[in-house]
Amino acid sequence: MKEFMFYIRNEKDAKKSLTPDQHLAFIKQCEVYIGKLKGENKLIAAQPIVREGAVIKKSGSGWTEKDIATDSETQVGYYHILAKDLNEAIKIAKDNPEFEYVPSASIEVRPIKTKEVETGFVYPTK
Repeated sequence: MKEFMFYIRNEKDAKKSLTPDQHLAFIKQCEVYIGKLKGENKLIAAQPIVREGAVIKKSGSGWTEKDIATDSETQVGYYHILAKDLNEAIKIAKDNPEFEYVPSASIEVRPIKTKEVETGFVYPTK
């Protein structure tokens, strides 16, 4: 099995359009989705990300910092999963409840590099 990251992205205020009942239903569906992945031994970690923070960048003249609240789209969570290949990871991502409840949702599916080929260095997981 290979490791993959799902980066969940939404428009900044996408969930404000949900009623309290819809939001609760969404959270419960996420819990079901996470439970299914855990039951299949395909989940390493999953957490929502608070919609506040900063993007920092270093340039020749120093640092810049931008409040993420100024972006129209932001990362709202991640899943660290196991799958046999990219196709299976994409299939797993398509079942995510974000797509059912949040029309602006997108998920970036990326393989994780666990070892450097040239040096043999294995990246720590804890």
